[in-house]
Amino acid sequence: MTTDNTPLHQETDEEFRDKIATVDDSGKRLWVFPKKPKGRFTNARIYLSFFLLVLLFGIPFIKVHGDPIMLFNIIDRKFILFGIQFMPQDFHLFVLAMLTLVLFIALFTVVFGRIFCGWICPQTIFMEMVFRRIEYWIEGDYNQQRKLTAAPWNADKVIKRLSKHAIFFFIAILVSNTFLAWVLGVDEVIKIATEPVTMHMGGFVSMILFSFAFYFVFAYLREQVCVAICPYGRLQGVLLGRDSIVIAYDFIRGEPRGKIRKSNKTAEKADPITAIQTEVATIAEPKLGDCIDCKLCVHVCPTGIDIRNGTQLECVNCTACIDACDEVMDKVDRPRGLIRYDSYNGIVEGRTKIFTPRVIAYSVVLTVLLIVNFALLGSRTDVETILLRTPGKLFQVVDEQTISNLYNYQVINKTTKEMPIEFRLVGEYGTIKLIGKPPVAQKGVVAEGALFIEMPKAQLKGRKNELTIEVYSNGELIDHTKTNFFGPGK
Repeated sequence: MTTDNTPLHQETDEEFRDKIATVDDSGKRLWVFPKKPKGRFTNARIYLSFFLLVLLFGIPFIKVHGDPIMLFNIIDRKFILFGIQFMPQDFHLFVLAMLTLVLFIALFTVVFGRIFCGWICPQTIFMEMVFRRIEYWIEGDYNQQRKLTAAPWNADKVIKRLSKHAIFFFIAILVSNTFLAWVLGVDEVIKIATEPVTMHMGGFVSMILFSFAFYFVFAYLREQVCVAICPYGRLQGVLLGRDSIVIAYDFIRGEPRGKIRKSNKTAEKADPITAIQTEVATIAEPKLGDCIDCKLCVHVCPTGIDIRNGTQLECVNCTACIDACDEVMDKVDRPRGLIRYDSYNGIVEGRTKIFTPRVIAYSVVLTVLLIVNFALLGSRTDVETILLRTPGKLFQVVDEQTISNLYNYQVINKTTKEMPIEFRLVGEYGTIKLIGKPPVAQKGVVAEGALFIEMPKAQLKGRKNELTIEVYSNGELIDHTKTNFFGPGK
């Protein structure tokens, strides 16, 4: 606090940025015991978290034509998005989609700060809406948790700690199985869980490792994931600007801080002389701001920071400090919004400007990428055919009038149903002769084989001739491809 009403975070010497709130001067970790938040934003986050958790645990059980509606099988390179299957041949679409997502995150952060972390991030949802709720239920609010931690090991402490960590590990197992269901499919996870371990050793080991990893994250690492591990927290430091809308403390309205004094009327009833002395002292002192320095905004913070110091790396925009401050403002009969969603310029200048030059530039590039994404997705076919001449093979003379070439084919079926395949040569001349049975492309599988194309010598225009082959399934044209036919030349 300075005498010229300039808050600490507006000074040039910002010592609070030299260390993080969860580490003391000796480098030892300080365990965070946040007060249980309550309020309108907390309620909204609870409803949204419940909805997202239902999606997380429920989507793997939803199937379309026998396949999951969503699947990210990195091992077998099989991906399904909203019932549409993507093969390795669609990898360029994923690269472009990832670039678009990264740019969208950058744009969203420039405008709204780290709002994703507080409202949608799985780490925050599980930590604040699941694991901490269990702690509040078993160990009580933050003061009770501190007392329990400091208390000697007795029967009550052992029972509470064992109960808490047993539930933690059970939830970690549930999360691990759900995570694997998104990767392998729920049917495969059920097999891993019910069939002998020796039949699914790799899957069983993965399940155990992921379970312990999730337990370690939510039982021990906790807020350190957001503070020290997650790269998004570092990213926001270079993306945020003075027009970014973040959770901000209104230092113009709140400073200087101070406790509320008893009213002069109360003092006058007790002693008129005391009332006069109090009034003189009040006139001599600088007028206090709306912040009564109750520190509830610090007590409820899950990363242990003081939001009144300004925007900080550790802030995940969880809104707990807003609810705590609004509750206090209601009690002291002052307007809400001392801590609110706002920008630095919104507080200092009273204006909020979203469409800055940087936002416009990001938006233009993002729009271009979205157009390219939709164009490529719109031109994507359900079947992709690759037909290439067999390497090392020259043309073969069938008879005096006919030349043949040997080809290898691959038919990539990206649909959720099997497709019998038929090849037809475009043009009046030439025939296709399959080697073996007519191919049937199973769903999500590449059908491979070989075939001969025979052409009359009289129809060849030179040594290299371009041909077009159409691919049909059940009489319907599903794809076409071009290839070269080699002949003896003129």
